Amino acid sequence: MNKQLSLTRLVLAVISTAAEEVAIWAIWRWMLPEFGIALHVGVLIGVMIAWGALSIWLFIFTSRALKKQATVGLPSMVGSTGKAAGNLAPEGMVKIRGELWGAVSEQGNIAAGEGILVVGENGLKLIVRKIAGNPTR
Repeated sequence: MNKQLSLTRLVLAVISTAAEEVAIWAIWRWMLPEFGIALHVGVLIGVMIAWGALSIWLFIFTSRALKKQATVGLPSMVGSTGKAAGNLAPEGMVKIRGELWGAVSEQGNIAAGEGILVVGENGLKLIVRKIAGNPTR
């Protein structure tokens, strides 16, 4: 399915680029002379090559961007640091990247404001451990 989608996007990109190239040629051939603008055929060829190169670059760039999977949710939180939003005894709330998360301390109680490190996840709760110093993220 993914290969089929990539092939479809490639075909559509080729068709749209060809249509754009035809439009550039039509503007050069009929529209510019209406305004008294006469450009050498070399200018037309240069513009068309540049537009084709830009189209190829955009296709490659967007294809790579679309293939990347964003990691979100609890599994992506492992390794993150934050602060205890309240006392964890051993359960409570932590603040990571400006968001509040339910958490369980793996090493006992953690006071509000202390730095924490996410070491895992259990269901919908993060498993955290106290770290020395201020959190960096």
